[in-house]
Amino acid sequence: MDLTERFEFRYIRPEEADQACDIEFECFPPNEYCSREMITGRVVRVPQSFYVAADRESGKLAGFLTSMATDAEAFQDEFFSNADLFEPGGRNAMILGLEVRPAYQHQGIGKALMTNFLAMAKSEGRRRVILTCHEDKIPMYERMCFRNLGISGSVWGGETWIEMDKVL
Repeated sequence: MDLTERFEFRYIRPEEADQACDIEFECFPPNEYCSREMITGRVVRVPQSFYVAADRESGKLAGFLTSMATDAEAFQDEFFSNADLFEPGGRNAMILGLEVRPAYQHQGIGKALMTNFLAMAKSEGRRRVILTCHEDKIPMYERMCFRNLGISGSVWGGETWIEMDKVL
């Protein structure tokens, strides 16, 4: 079955903010996840920063990719907490997270979210997509043609992050 038959890929709806929070808490350890207030605030202020995969049968969100359009050239931890940093015409897209509920993992949903997001970012005039990840995720993002830029300036959650980018 084609993923688009089972899932709707679209921007988040305000009433789905709690589901996004639940996914965040399922996918990240407490030191790395964003608070309910941070997520809800971004959903309300900048819904286009959450691109979701919604299960057509159950209506539940299977996962989401969250991003921040900006002219910044490097990842900043403030993107998580300050929705005012969103720049609609920003030339870059910072990926803040790619999250798929454990029950929906290993079905290609994360790759589909990223593929659809990259096409959308390019159509919106973004020139570059930047993300941070843990070292074990580097091969996954390299398969999606992201380039390893080395250790990021991000210290989110007290962790060491690798910064990666892709020119669109």
